[in-house]
Amino acid sequence: MSIHTATKTTSTGEPGLTLETEVLVIGGGPAGTWAAWSAAQQGAKVILVDKGYCGTSGATAAAGTTVWYVADPDDREAELHQRELKGGYLSDRGWMERVLDQTRINLHRLADWGYPFSRDATGAPYLPSLHQGPEYMRLMRKQVKKAGVTILDHSPALELLLDSEGRVAGANGVSRQLGRRWTIRAGAVILASGGCAFLSKTLGCNVLTGDGYLMAAEAGAHLSGMEFSNVYGLSPAFATVTKGAYYRYATFTTEDGSVVEPGDRRTIARILVKQQPVYARIDKASPEEQQWMRTIQHNFFLPFERLGLDPFTQRFPVTLRLEGTVRGSGGLRVIDQTCATSVPGLYAAGDAASRELICGGASGGGSPNAAWASASGCWSGAAAATFARQLGAGIHHRSLQPAGQTALRVGNQNPINPAEMIQAVQDEVLPYDRNLFRTEQGLSASLERLHTLWDYLRHQTVASFDRAVQAREVAAMVATARWMYATALERKESRGMHQHEDYPDLDDNYQYRLLSGGLDRVWVQPEQAVSNREFVKL
Repeated sequence: MSIHTATKTTSTGEPGLTLETEVLVIGGGPAGTWAAWSAAQQGAKVILVDKGYCGTSGATAAAGTTVWYVADPDDREAELHQRELKGGYLSDRGWMERVLDQTRINLHRLADWGYPFSRDATGAPYLPSLHQGPEYMRLMRKQVKKAGVTILDHSPALELLLDSEGRVAGANGVSRQLGRRWTIRAGAVILASGGCAFLSKTLGCNVLTGDGYLMAAEAGAHLSGMEFSNVYGLSPAFATVTKGAYYRYATFTTEDGSVVEPGDRRTIARILVKQQPVYARIDKASPEEQQWMRTIQHNFFLPFERLGLDPFTQRFPVTLRLEGTVRGSGGLRVIDQTCATSVPGLYAAGDAASRELICGGASGGGSPNAAWASASGCWSGAAAATFARQLGAGIHHRSLQPAGQTALRVGNQNPINPAEMIQAVQDEVLPYDRNLFRTEQGLSASLERLHTLWDYLRHQTVASFDRAVQAREVAAMVATARWMYATALERKESRGMHQHEDYPDLDDNYQYRLLSGGLDRVWVQPEQAVSNREFVKL
């Protein structure tokens, strides 16, 4: 089946674009490109839309990453046990094994495609490292195009389309460069739109605002593990790079030079929350290690070079930037090994999907998250192609309705002020004393204000359809924050990254995953109860 293109006129008189395909992939990072490539390998016609430019936008393209990879089979059991313990035993051993197996296959594919892996002492490619993020994503774009995928850059999706049976069957969006709307009818849709970092100025995360969560929830999908979404990354106070591995070689001090024993980043946060500066100096690295660091992560050192500052000999101020669900483990719940969501025709991959299955309540960091992105991308792509093919000849003859509900209505009355709304949601999620040091009182108060923000958004308009992009980002961030805090209130213990000041101990009675969803009314419930559709309204 060929991709059909047509034009139509929008309500503003601007020409719109209508496309038809079998599989639509929303997002052009690692998960999206692996998904598009995988679907194309099944013979499906595929369109990939990216909010930015596929190959350069997103966290991986900006910095690169390590990858969860266990070369020696004898080391696997210890690695899996360590991950299970760290994640509070909310992960699934079967999924962990599958991800490691698929990641191994995909890394060897990258080597065959020509990714410039560094070499180990024996001269073999060092597969656990994809630190050359730009090269990785440039190569993935090349492979996706080679597979015949149509890429629409700078074309953010705004809402999903549903058929009369409630199946996801495409999306609406806008082409920012062409200044026109687009509609793509599809047999299946894969959300690989990334997580949500709340525009916290974390490198590469300015496009990661939880858009996929909102679109999926409007279609009726569930989320999982949203309480595990409060990762803060260490960064120079004057920069946005949150790559934290090098800080293992650092000495931290206060203004007067007193040494801070971090233990974890909460120690640093407790000082910062008092408006007192914390400094770092990477003075524990040997000359050989310093050279290795500069070779592996060029962009880590760029901010220092611009200031003429040597981080190995001079101390520099640090801060903590919220990375939310980008390095957390919360996201859309997948219901089977194909990475299908609870809505027929809709799949989730990468940071758009929950990584509890492999990380539990611990941060996926760069390593497991990178492995999950490539593995879930491959599985969802193949499954979406199969789902679309089974629809048969009537795939594009279905009556479709848009699922979007908030921040999409064009009008002159009560237009949304994005800057004010962004600040309002950031005031609830960025401060350490609200999101990192969680208390019952603090979570409840923030959630009440977030509910008020949502109610306000539901009655506002956008000045024009192209202005809806930022308005939808705002709505997605507010919705994401509500699911985060609603689930955090229900987990009355400390497990993984969810550390509750009022309930500081791990409680075996809470060894289950929490699902959430809902828009005007948020619900939260243990996984088994939700599978029986017994929702708790909050």
